[in-house]
Parts: sequence; C-alpha cells; structure tokens
Amino acid sequence: MASKTKLLLVDGNSVAFRAFFALYNQLDRFTNQDGLHTNAIYAFNNMLEIVLKAVQPDAALVAFDAGKTTFRTAKYADYKSGRAKTPSELLEQLPYIKELLDDMGIAHYELKDYEADDIIGTMAKRADEAGWETTIVTGDRDLTQLTTDRTTVQVTVKGVNELEAYTPAHVKEKLGITPAQIIDLKGLMGDTSDNYPGVTKVGEKTALKLLNQYGSMENLYANVDDMKKSKLKENLINDKDNAFLSKQLATIDRDAPLTVD
Repeated sequence: MASKTKLLLVDGNSVAFRAFFALYNQLDRFTNQDGLHTNAIYAFNNMLEIVLKAVQPDAALVAFDAGKTTFRTAKYADYKSGRAKTPSELLEQLPYIKELLDDMGIAHYELKDYEADDIIGTMAKRADEAGWETTIVTGDRDLTQLTTDRTTVQVTVKGVNELEAYTPAHVKEKLGITPAQIIDLKGLMGDTSDNYPGVTKVGEKTALKLLNQYGSMENLYANVDDMKKSKLKENLINDKDNAFLSKQLATIDRDAPLTVD
C-alpha cells in the first residue's frame, strides 16, 4: 500500500515564543556580531529539523499571526487584552525566522484579520478531506480541537524539543471528552490567557463533568431549567451569553479565505 501524503503545519508565533523562552536564561550568549539576539532563531531551527526528520512531510507550512486585530477582537474587544507585550528581543528575531524558512524552502503565511490557528485549521481540514496525514506543531493546547484520525497535534511540553502527541484517543484519555467538545469546554470555563470569561466559578473539573453529562453546551442549556436549584445553575443562567461568546472565540475557523495551496 502506498504511503499517504504528509503535511506539516507549524504554529509560528507559538513555537517562536516557546523557543525564545526555552533559552531565555542564556539570552546574552545568543547574540551575533551586530547585537541581534538569536536564541529563538536557534531553538526554532533545532525544533524544525527534529520535526522534519521525524515526520518527513511532503509539504510544510508555518503559519503566523498577521496582527492583534482579528475577527475575534471585532466580536470581543478585550480578546487577548492584558497580555504582556512580546519582548523586543523576540520581535527582532521574527523576520529572521521567516528568512530561515525561506532559505529552507518552507512556506510561511499570514492572513489579515485571522490568527495562525485559523490558517492551520483550514489547511488541516483541506488536507483531511484530501486524505492526507497532517502533523500540527504548536505550544497551544487549544489546537487539540483539530485532531482527527488523520490529524495529530504535537504540543510542546518543555521548551520546544519535547512534544506530546494528541490524537482523538489521547484527548479522550486525558480529558474524557472528544476533540469536538474542546470548544464547549473553553466556552464553559473561559480562558484567562486569551481573556474571555466563560461561566463564573466554572473550572475545568466542573466543565468536564457537565460535558460528560450533557454532551454539549447547547444540550446543557436546553436542559438547564431542569437542574436542581444551585449556585452553579444560577451562574450558568446568568452567564449564558458569556459562555456562548467564549465558545465562538475558542472555535478555530476551518474555512478561512486562504490564498495558499
């Protein structure tokens, strides 16, 4: 049987961030003669070489964020607000990481009003429909919603060289839910790093319990009136709009208008 075509997708901003902080303690050691910091470039390159050797893809793409303004900030102005500024020592390295990719013959892409996640989600969907096997490398567990029988999400565990492979079975094993339910989980519990609210006092444990019982947020809210009186029920009712907004914000757009094949 012929091997399937393989696609590698890399979350550029996320992996560059992890690469930078993996060698942050040695920041002063990684500079060139012009004073440019090179720690993120070095670690990013190392990670990429390891992954390319392991996956041996037929095609590869590194996706980057185009900016802070996206369709998500249009829906919710405080989306990702309050985050610390990206260190200038990392920002100065990003153009050189893209130059490195050019030298390696690896495509990189960004799309106005969308995040790297949406580029990756759209490319993974196209590949899945074409019968390709896809490997996604990221530092963001939110992308585990993209796992399918043909798509594996490799999440950085420590630095950038240790990765944890998420398949649908691994998501089920770790969380007790399916990849499709990840967005319901985020809707209920919110996300402090992305600064969207979810339901008051609903953390991961409670959210998982609700999803195991009801399956989805839609079914939960269809039956919320039948729940016995409790503070949880009160919070669910009061924060319904926040929950569904958060689910929307957590959902990766898998039909972004990409102009890349």
